[in-house]
Amino acid sequence: MLLPSLWYSRSTGGSSQNSNPRDAYSTIRGLTAKSPVPRHVAFVTTPTRWQFCTETAQTTLRFGRTVLSLTLILVFGILAVSLEKGLKANSDPPISNNQTTSEDSTFHPPPLNTTGANGTYWKPTTGTKWQIVLKQPLTNFNPNVAVYDTDLFVNQKETIDHLHDLGRKVICYFSASSYEDFRPDSDKFLPKDYGRELVGWPSEKWVNTDSPTIRSIMKSRIQQAAQLGCDGIDPDDIDGYTADTGFPLSTTTATSYLNYLIDEAHALNLSIGLKNAAEMVESMKDKMQWSVNEQCVTFHECDKFRGFVGMGKPVFHVENVQSKGDELGVQNEVRDKLCGVKEARGFSSLLKMQDLGDWVQECYSVTNFDNQASVI
Repeated sequence: MLLPSLWYSRSTGGSSQNSNPRDAYSTIRGLTAKSPVPRHVAFVTTPTRWQFCTETAQTTLRFGRTVLSLTLILVFGILAVSLEKGLKANSDPPISNNQTTSEDSTFHPPPLNTTGANGTYWKPTTGTKWQIVLKQPLTNFNPNVAVYDTDLFVNQKETIDHLHDLGRKVICYFSASSYEDFRPDSDKFLPKDYGRELVGWPSEKWVNTDSPTIRSIMKSRIQQAAQLGCDGIDPDDIDGYTADTGFPLSTTTATSYLNYLIDEAHALNLSIGLKNAAEMVESMKDKMQWSVNEQCVTFHECDKFRGFVGMGKPVFHVENVQSKGDELGVQNEVRDKLCGVKEARGFSSLLKMQDLGDWVQECYSVTNFDNQASVI
């Protein structure tokens, strides 16, 4: 609206403030001052400078308000989207470490921790190094290995906490299928629930694993392990079906009992291993996190435990020796015989005295399985 007035002023030498606006628009459109102004421009007037500044300010204000409104809409939109994503992330269930995708066509070692239905429990991998000390308090924290298998009843929580401070995991051992008269909870066993003695262990008697009382006692032991801070449990004497126990035990009753122990352990975020019981490997290797084996070389049955290794799970294997040997360890022919066995390839193998005290010698870095092994 400013341009017509300025053009007229310059072309006629007149002032835009004293000019007839209708003549100005007539001149611009090629009309004479006397010509009638077309109807569609009859309303147009030439603004003064004050009017122009006022209109410009109002236009600028309207434009600023529009920009501000659009900015606020954009900001609130971004905040709304972010809030929606945050709420969705919080409402989604946690992804289990056990979940795999179709891309996992090759074997991957399982993680150290896995999420189950009841929480997170520890899951070691094949080749994990370990030490086992039973029926005596743990006072020697060497060797520096990842896992310690210790007695549930003779170690305090401070000991387990100290192992954790050293970056180690703790398996807590107890007999799950025998009565031991020296255990602090022995008075909870009913005479009707224990039978014949374990051969070679006169202070122990087999128990009826179908008994509700026995299962309740073992549940309490698992709870004790959780309270102490154990990462897993090592329930012993599961293979009563191979012995003369005084009860009709079988692999069927063992399956029922093991499933009970597994459920109770996992409910408290404890992992659990299969102790010996070669006949149970195939049915239990999916549900249990490792195997603890005693003397599979001596009994020629190491091949039966390879199912755990095939799943990336460790076989914590120990062979008993009669003597510690000299300062370098047991004699070469003994260690080569016990460590250099093809069927035990990938096992976490140790040499121990039968009392399972502090002394240990590892079968380490076995590369030649023709009765040749490097042992430390």
